[in-house]
Amino acid sequence: MIEILTVGGTIDKVYFDALSAFQVGEPAIEFVLGQAGVQQEHALRRLMSKDSLDMTDADRALVREAVRESAAEHILITHGTDTMAQTAEALDGVARPLGKTVVLTGAMQPARMAQTDAVFNIGFAWGVLQTLEPGVYLAMNGRVFDAGHVRKNRAEGRFETA
Repeated sequence: MIEILTVGGTIDKVYFDALSAFQVGEPAIEFVLGQAGVQQEHALRRLMSKDSLDMTDADRALVREAVRESAAEHILITHGTDTMAQTAEALDGVARPLGKTVVLTGAMQPARMAQTDAVFNIGFAWGVLQTLEPGVYLAMNGRVFDAGHVRKNRAEGRFETA
Protein backbone atom coordinates (compact mmCIF):
# COMPACT_ATOMS: atom_id res chain seq x y z
CA MET A 1 0.00 0.00 0.00
CA ILE A 2 1.10 3.57 -0.70
CA GLU A 3 0.38 6.31 1.81
CA ILE A 4 -0.09 9.81 0.47
CA LEU A 5 0.66 12.73 2.78
CA THR A 6 -0.40 16.21 1.68
CA VAL A 7 0.92 19.46 3.08
CA GLY A 8 -0.43 21.97 0.55
CA GLY A 9 1.48 24.12 -1.89
CA THR A 10 0.69 25.31 -5.40
CA ILE A 11 -0.46 21.83 -6.48
CA ASP A 12 -3.53 22.24 -4.23
CA LYS A 13 -4.22 25.93 -4.86
CA VAL A 14 -7.59 27.15 -6.08
CA TYR A 15 -8.74 30.56 -7.27
CA PHE A 16 -11.10 32.54 -5.05
CA ASP A 17 -12.85 35.31 -7.01
CA ALA A 18 -13.70 37.36 -3.92
CA LEU A 19 -10.05 37.60 -2.99
CA SER A 20 -8.62 37.74 -6.54
CA ALA A 21 -5.90 35.37 -5.40
CA PHE A 22 -4.99 31.71 -5.15
CA GLN A 23 -5.25 29.92 -1.82
CA VAL A 24 -4.42 26.36 -0.80
CA GLY A 25 -7.57 24.26 -1.08
CA GLU A 26 -8.45 20.58 -0.77
CA PRO A 27 -5.79 18.06 -1.85
CA ALA A 28 -5.95 17.55 -5.61
CA ILE A 29 -4.18 14.20 -5.72
CA GLU A 30 -7.26 11.98 -5.42
CA PHE A 31 -8.83 13.78 -8.39
CA VAL A 32 -5.63 13.36 -10.44
CA LEU A 33 -5.24 9.68 -9.56
CA GLY A 34 -8.91 9.08 -10.38
CA GLN A 35 -8.54 10.77 -13.77
CA ALA A 36 -5.53 8.54 -14.45
CA GLY A 37 -7.48 5.40 -13.55
CA VAL A 38 -5.12 4.41 -10.73
CA GLN A 39 -6.63 1.42 -8.93
CA GLN A 40 -3.79 0.64 -6.53
CA GLU A 41 -4.64 0.64 -2.86
CA HIS A 42 -3.56 3.80 -1.07
CA ALA A 43 -4.37 5.90 1.94
CA LEU A 44 -4.56 9.70 2.04
CA ARG A 45 -3.64 11.79 5.06
CA ARG A 46 -3.86 15.57 4.92
CA LEU A 47 -1.26 16.90 7.34
CA MET A 48 -1.73 20.61 6.63
CA SER A 49 -2.70 23.07 3.93
CA LYS A 50 0.14 25.55 3.68
CA ASP A 51 2.11 27.37 1.07
CA SER A 52 5.60 25.93 1.47
CA LEU A 53 7.04 29.41 2.08
CA ASP A 54 4.97 29.43 5.29
CA MET A 55 6.27 26.06 6.51
CA THR A 56 8.24 26.09 9.74
CA ASP A 57 10.63 23.66 11.40
CA ALA A 58 7.68 22.56 13.55
CA ASP A 59 5.72 21.74 10.37
CA ARG A 60 8.67 19.70 9.05
CA ALA A 61 8.82 17.88 12.39
CA LEU A 62 5.13 16.99 11.94
CA VAL A 63 5.84 15.58 8.48
CA ARG A 64 8.86 13.69 9.82
CA GLU A 65 6.73 12.16 12.59
CA ALA A 66 4.03 11.16 10.08
CA VAL A 67 6.66 9.34 8.00
CA ARG A 68 8.07 7.66 11.11
CA GLU A 69 4.62 6.51 12.29
CA SER A 70 3.36 5.37 8.88
CA ALA A 71 2.90 1.63 8.43
CA ALA A 72 3.54 2.08 4.70
CA GLU A 73 6.93 1.38 3.13
CA HIS A 74 6.11 3.69 0.20
CA ILE A 75 5.04 7.27 0.93
CA LEU A 76 4.18 9.99 -1.58
CA ILE A 77 4.15 13.57 -0.30
CA THR A 78 2.58 16.44 -2.23
CA HIS A 79 4.33 19.65 -1.23
CA GLY A 80 4.90 23.22 -2.34
CA THR A 81 7.99 23.59 -4.50
CA ASP A 82 9.66 26.52 -2.73
CA THR A 83 10.81 24.55 0.32
CA MET A 84 10.32 20.96 -0.87
CA ALA A 85 14.09 20.37 -0.89
CA GLN A 86 14.39 21.40 2.77
CA THR A 87 11.59 19.06 3.82
CA ALA A 88 13.12 16.19 1.85
CA GLU A 89 16.45 16.72 3.57
CA ALA A 90 14.73 16.78 6.97
CA LEU A 91 13.07 13.41 6.23
CA ASP A 92 16.07 11.47 4.95
CA GLY A 93 17.43 10.57 8.38
CA VAL A 94 14.08 9.03 9.33
CA ALA A 95 12.98 7.21 6.19
CA ARG A 96 16.18 5.46 5.15
CA PRO A 97 16.88 3.72 8.52
CA LEU A 98 13.27 2.50 8.60
CA GLY A 99 13.53 1.05 5.08
CA LYS A 100 10.94 3.47 3.71
CA THR A 101 10.90 5.05 0.28
CA VAL A 102 9.55 8.61 0.28
CA VAL A 103 9.00 10.70 -2.84
CA LEU A 104 8.01 14.36 -2.70
CA THR A 105 6.37 16.04 -5.67
CA GLY A 106 4.48 19.22 -6.43
CA ALA A 107 3.69 21.57 -9.26
CA MET A 108 4.58 24.99 -10.59
CA GLN A 109 0.89 25.51 -11.54
CA PRO A 110 -2.20 24.37 -9.58
CA ALA A 111 -3.49 20.90 -10.47
CA ARG A 112 -6.92 22.32 -11.28
CA MET A 113 -5.56 24.53 -14.08
CA ALA A 114 -5.59 23.37 -17.70
CA GLN A 115 -1.90 24.16 -18.19
CA THR A 116 -0.33 22.36 -15.22
CA ASP A 117 2.61 20.09 -14.62
CA ALA A 118 0.81 18.52 -11.64
CA VAL A 119 -0.71 15.60 -13.52
CA PHE A 120 2.60 14.53 -15.03
CA ASN A 121 4.50 15.08 -11.77
CA ILE A 122 2.05 13.00 -9.74
CA GLY A 123 2.06 10.17 -12.27
CA PHE A 124 5.83 10.22 -12.54
CA ALA A 125 6.26 10.29 -8.75
CA TRP A 126 3.72 7.46 -8.33
CA GLY A 127 5.71 5.29 -10.72
CA VAL A 128 9.21 5.95 -9.43
CA LEU A 129 8.08 5.59 -5.82
CA GLN A 130 7.56 1.90 -6.48
CA THR A 131 11.00 1.36 -8.04
CA LEU A 132 13.44 3.35 -5.90
CA GLU A 133 15.53 2.02 -3.02
CA PRO A 134 14.65 3.20 0.51
CA GLY A 135 15.45 6.87 1.00
CA VAL A 136 13.96 10.27 0.23
CA TYR A 137 13.67 11.73 -3.26
CA LEU A 138 12.13 14.60 -5.18
CA ALA A 139 10.36 13.75 -8.45
CA MET A 140 9.72 16.80 -10.59
CA ASN A 141 9.31 17.28 -14.33
CA GLY A 142 10.66 13.88 -15.30
CA ARG A 143 13.71 13.91 -13.05
CA VAL A 144 14.47 12.23 -9.72
CA PHE A 145 16.75 13.91 -7.19
CA ASP A 146 18.24 12.58 -3.96
CA ALA A 147 17.33 14.49 -0.80
CA GLY A 148 20.14 16.82 0.23
CA HIS A 149 21.41 17.16 -3.35
CA VAL A 150 18.71 19.29 -5.01
CA ARG A 151 17.65 22.91 -5.20
CA LYS A 152 14.94 24.89 -6.93
CA ASN A 153 16.18 27.22 -9.64
CA ARG A 154 13.52 29.95 -9.44
CA ALA A 155 14.78 31.81 -12.50
CA GLU A 156 14.45 28.70 -14.70
CA GLY A 157 11.35 27.32 -12.95
CA ARG A 158 12.89 23.90 -12.42
CA PHE A 159 14.83 21.74 -10.00
CA GLU A 160 18.50 20.88 -10.42
CA THR A 161 21.23 18.94 -8.67
CA ALA A 162 22.89 20.94 -5.90
